[in-house]
Amino acid sequence: MKVLVAEDDRHTREGLVEVLQSEGYEVVSAGDGITAMRLFREWMPDFVCLDIMMPAASGYEVCKSIRAESPDLPIIFISAKAEEIDRLVGFELGADDFIVKPFSVREVVARVRAVSRRCYAQQESPPEEFTVDDLLVIPAELRARRGNSIVELSPRDVKLLQLLHDNVGKALDRNTMFRKAWGEDYLPNSRTLDQHISQLRKRVEVDPKSPRIIRTVHGVGYRYDKQSSH
Repeated sequence: MKVLVAEDDRHTREGLVEVLQSEGYEVVSAGDGITAMRLFREWMPDFVCLDIMMPAASGYEVCKSIRAESPDLPIIFISAKAEEIDRLVGFELGADDFIVKPFSVREVVARVRAVSRRCYAQQESPPEEFTVDDLLVIPAELRARRGNSIVELSPRDVKLLQLLHDNVGKALDRNTMFRKAWGEDYLPNSRTLDQHISQLRKRVEVDPKSPRIIRTVHGVGYRYDKQSSH
């Protein structure tokens, strides 16, 4: 899923890009409104994060232009302008959400995941559900279910679980998994993958110390073995 981030403050922009990329989104960024509109037309993102106060063209102007060309594209305003009138103007222009600076990483991730679910819900053919062990993975919701329990997932989590499911019984090497879940533009990094797998296990395994979904294959990588019975 592709995200356009338009933010004139470099530190905030780079922080947002890092957070979104760590979740598994493809991200392109702009430091002013004119560049944001150009990238929007060239790149056709799935949703947009917009600062309000930007040089060349404000976030409000960019939002108006995007809405004229793409009425249903999800847009999140991220701004230090916290007055109620600013929020009202943003929503009247068609924003789907409004995050006030300073913000926490967890807040941004939660709001972006909510927007992602709406994106998937609007698709004519959303990604199909699949099962690994006793876990039902629902890509369109960025969630998995085990009985009455719900596990929140990032797009990257879904990619990793889908890869294991599609290659049941096969030992997948770390480089292959990294390229599939992080993309060809990232240099394979075993430590990054292993840390991500460790965190994912804590959420999707009944017993992370004795995993049934993401098993380690020493010297190679990871494997999912379908269980005949529980």
